[in-house]
Amino acid sequence: MNARTATRREAGARYEDFACTHLQRAGLALVARNYSCRYGEIDLVMRDAATLVFVEVRYRRGGGASRYGDGADSIGASKRARLQRAAAMFLAQHPAFADAACRFDVVAIAGDAPGAQLHWLRNAFEAS
Repeated sequence: MNARTATRREAGARYEDFACTHLQRAGLALVARNYSCRYGEIDLVMRDAATLVFVEVRYRRGGGASRYGDGADSIGASKRARLQRAAAMFLAQHPAFADAACRFDVVAIAGDAPGAQLHWLRNAFEAS
């Protein structure tokens, strides 16, 4: 791994920490972090009461929406499909959650600390 990759991973971990802390303060409980399977990775898996929440954390360096849109805008159809397949694999590997209601949330973070803006989109997209 080169220095640039290491720096990007460290930054990603910081923003996932930021998102996780925000969601925990809102009452969600962490179930898993960086769940990975052959279909992809889910940044955070959390419980919101009886609902299992699959969270994608997106970061954009500039404050607010950039010319490419905010972090949530970067989740296209193929990324949603990978997240849905990874969520299905998570459920298959964790039968205790098999009957739980599920949703997909996106936490979009714009800007750098300490003034980073966090936008939490609950039920950002539907599973197909």
